[in-house]
Amino acid sequence: MKKPSLAALFTACLLFASPLALAADDGGKDAAKEAKGDDYAQLPPFPADRTVRQQTTIDGRSLAYDATVGSLPVLDEKGRTIAEVMFVAYTVPGKDRPVTFALNGGPGASSVYLNLGALGPKRVQFGAEGNSPSDPATPHDNQGSWLDFTDLVFIDPVGTGFSRARVPEDEAKKKFYSTGPDIEYLSRIIYDWLVKNDRLMSRKYLVGESYGGFRGPRITHFLQTRLGVAMNGLVLVSPYLDPSADDNGDLSPLPWMLTLPSIAAANLERHGRLTDQAMADVVAYTRGDYVTDLLKGRSDPQSVERIVKRVTELSGLDAEFVRRSGGRLETQAYLREVFRDEGKLGSRYDSNVTAWDPFPFAPAQRTNDPILDGIIAPTTTAMVDFITRTVGWKYTGRYNALSYEVNKAWERGEEMDKGSVQQLRQSVAIDSKLQVLIAHGWGDLSCPFMASVLIVDQMPVMGDPNRVRVAEYPGGHMFYSRGDSQAALRRDVMKLYAAH
Repeated sequence: MKKPSLAALFTACLLFASPLALAADDGGKDAAKEAKGDDYAQLPPFPADRTVRQQTTIDGRSLAYDATVGSLPVLDEKGRTIAEVMFVAYTVPGKDRPVTFALNGGPGASSVYLNLGALGPKRVQFGAEGNSPSDPATPHDNQGSWLDFTDLVFIDPVGTGFSRARVPEDEAKKKFYSTGPDIEYLSRIIYDWLVKNDRLMSRKYLVGESYGGFRGPRITHFLQTRLGVAMNGLVLVSPYLDPSADDNGDLSPLPWMLTLPSIAAANLERHGRLTDQAMADVVAYTRGDYVTDLLKGRSDPQSVERIVKRVTELSGLDAEFVRRSGGRLETQAYLREVFRDEGKLGSRYDSNVTAWDPFPFAPAQRTNDPILDGIIAPTTTAMVDFITRTVGWKYTGRYNALSYEVNKAWERGEEMDKGSVQQLRQSVAIDSKLQVLIAHGWGDLSCPFMASVLIVDQMPVMGDPNRVRVAEYPGGHMFYSRGDSQAALRRDVMKLYAAH
């Protein structure tokens, strides 16, 4: 059994324009290819970088800052521009300011979620229960912003936001839409921004969310060992570190160990009993009696009874449903079952965020995830308005908050399956001062916190054991959509930055 990975959750629909009809001979093929290449070459240029002065209030203090929207080219080995990457930078005048680079995931997600949801100076509410796509997408001062202690640069990978390839689709797939090339050009974008802005000597940090958390250790290691730039700290928000961790649920107990604590957290939250101690008890059971009874299987006939009894208590589900599943709660089945009586679906990204199920009698879920579909409108509207009107970076292309085209084109090969745990260990080993914070929402079933807990616990202690740690907060994948959890993340991150 293999549960759907985070990357696989995007709807598999291809929206690219139809390819040119194939000519009858090789010359026709070459002509078609040349014509298509010319189309890319004739794309209108991006506007010049543009900066405006803005103001926000953080922690009761007014802060003036420069907001810059701009782009950097991606060059091939011949110096040809093969893509243009858009960034949004927030900088505060002053000496010795650190700079933080931020990336989201997908693959196929722009950086708008970290920008307008978690770290940036302005915030738009999305991703929590009760939020609607048609709510006013009005930015407000972000009390959880990091801008008062670090400059911020948000990067949109090729095919997301307004960032675009300048080569045909087949070449773009090879150059950008797989693990190795993705890490290499994004690392170079960070390097180029530092050089362009005379910031190579600044303290440097990287934050990645979801698949951006997969990117984080790999970019850090590539910068360290290939481009000669060392990060001072790494913050991984709901990271997707090991895609193979949930493989083979028919034999391995690991897939069920990863998700049970997040299901229990959601149930505790629904009943107002979610506390650190309650979750410590859940984790202790998962690591102890639960995994032991799973491994016993039919060698101990009472093991199933013990599992069913305890998992029913932890999940709040009907005992017969738990019994039929053998205490092994498959994520999508759980998300349909937990709110079935209300005619709703829970989200994989936060099972307590719901939407109506338009096909409640279908044998399997037929609609996309409630959170994924619900956050595209507010984030896109707010970001395009900010870029084109507030900053005045005038561009008429389509803004891709979530690109299903990129996700479908992505090459999920051996390197992606390997995850990024190896690069995380190597980066920490290379730099004895590197600080790493791995932040999760307890209720996230797409990138469950238990995976990171087990990954870190299996790492050797390299110096101070606290310089790589996991922190959990109420909420789901975007736990920062809840004010208290966002404030707690900010406090933990400030401690990490103060370590240098």
